[in-house]
Order: sequence, then structure tokens, then C-alpha cells
Amino acid sequence: MRIVFMGAPQFSVPILERLLLGEHELVAVYTQPDRPAGRGRALALSAVKKVALERRLKVLHPASFKEAAAIEFLARLRPDVILVAAFGRILPGEVLAIPPFGCINLHPSLLPRHRGPSPVQGAILAGDDWTGVTIMLMDEGVDSGPILSQRRVAIEPQDTTESLTKKLAEVAAQLLEETLPLWLSHSLTPRPQGEEGATYTELFSKEEGEIDWRLGAVEIWRRVRAFHPWPGCYTGWQGKILKILEATPIAGGRDLEPGRVIALAPGQGAALGVETGEGVLGLLRIQLEGRKAMTVEEFLRGQRGFFGALLPEPRLR
Repeated sequence: MRIVFMGAPQFSVPILERLLLGEHELVAVYTQPDRPAGRGRALALSAVKKVALERRLKVLHPASFKEAAAIEFLARLRPDVILVAAFGRILPGEVLAIPPFGCINLHPSLLPRHRGPSPVQGAILAGDDWTGVTIMLMDEGVDSGPILSQRRVAIEPQDTTESLTKKLAEVAAQLLEETLPLWLSHSLTPRPQGEEGATYTELFSKEEGEIDWRLGAVEIWRRVRAFHPWPGCYTGWQGKILKILEATPIAGGRDLEPGRVIALAPGQGAALGVETGEGVLGLLRIQLEGRKAMTVEEFLRGQRGFFGALLPEPRLR
């Protein structure tokens, strides 16, 4: 079989690498264009492009599939199936109709829950105990096509988007290895998703990482985990950005003042915390702008005035 693979971020890499171990011909890899990144704004390659170039695969990154020329070129590759994993591009009906075995998407959630571009963050933010991987046939809707297979993955209390994405990528690669032969041999019957229980996620902006201490401690804790590594959760301290890298929610008493930094008693899970709209957020690891990440105990050695401080409300809400 002739396969075209479409993907971009690190989530896609284990899936691509597993494909390369298989018996099918990988005729091309589609990914995102190189983009400026970092302080120097040098052009950065997607994680998928790096692997594809190392393996000397044909790499393509059209701006979109709105141009007829891009669709015609893809058709000339004669793919039997197109595999998509976090590609970040909408495929029009003309593309979906090209391969006889369809376009198959590996989506990191248990569809129809958490459709859209941010399913891993969405699962953590919602406080879900489970997420997973869905392999589905793509249609022209948003992650609404019929399901070929699914596998559940537990969300641990310490999981961040980074750690959970790594787990889901490995599960996706394994599940594809089991599912693809069944589909190509006509041994699978897709089942419709239905709309019951469907939820949708959105893209997040950098500004959404700014902490609103009026929220509850549990909600802020979920945001710290969901927004790691991007866009990160942060607040202000002495005119600089203070990133909250690791935290833990602690049940609080009454008359809390959101944003107030307080000392915590031994056994509460953290040396200090911040009062919120409901409960206290215990701080474990933080990073002040221009400095390295450190434990809160290390931070306090040079920032004694942090005790009792009132952290600011978000500027953009």
C-alpha cells in the first residue's frame, strides 16, 4: 500500500517512526512550513520534518489545500490511504476523496469528547480521569467521522500536557499498528460517533496563561498542568513575570484574599501557597523572569519579601 503521512508536532513522531518499520510504502510526508522561533527568530523545522529529512523521505508543506495545484500534486502521488496525526490543516472534500481507503485521523481523545485542536489540554482542564486515542475516518466535519478503534489512557494527578501527550503518542502508534492492517484488509466496520457527549476545544493564546487568583485552587492547578509547556501559567512579582511550573491544590478556610501569599504548615504539601477564590494553591516549582526554574524553597532564600505579598489580578481580563 502507498501511504501519505500528515503531521507536525512531537505527538506525530512516534506514529511516523512506527510506520517506517512497517511493510507499506511511505510515499510522502506533509508537515507545517518552517517558522521563526526563539529569541533569534531563526526558522525552525517541525518535529516531523526533522525525522522525515533524517530518513530521506519526500517532505512537502503547502500553505493549504485551497489551491487546485496542491490537490492535483497529492492525487498524483496515488496514495491508497492518508494518515493524519496533528497536522494542523483542514482537509477539503477533494482531498478526502483521493485515497480509496480514505483519510484516517489519530486524535488524542476519546471522541466525541474533546473534538478540536486542543484535546489534551481540554481533558486536563475538565478534570477528566481518562482520555485516550481515537482512530477515525475523516469527514468534512470537525473530528466527527466514524470510529475505527479507540484506547483509553488514565490521566494521573501529576500529568501535564507534555507528559500526557507523550503517553498518548505511544498509544496511538501501537493502536495504529493494530488497526491499519484490519482496515486495509476490509476487516473493520466503522461505527458512527453520534453527537451525545460531544465537546469542543479551542486554540489557546499566550495571554490565557496569566493566572486569575479569583478562580478556585483546583481550577488553577489544572491550568498549570494543562498549559505546560505552552503557554505556561504565570503571574507578576516586582514588575517581572513569575511562572508557576508545579503546584498542588490545598483545601482552604474562610475569608480568603485571592492572590495573597501565605506560609503553610508542615504536612500540607508545600512550604507556601497563594489564597484563591476557593482554597489555596500550594507552590512547588516556580521561575522568575530572567532566572532558572527552582523549588519554592530555593526561591525564598533570595526573595524573603514574597511572604505576605499580594499577587496581581490579570491584566487582560
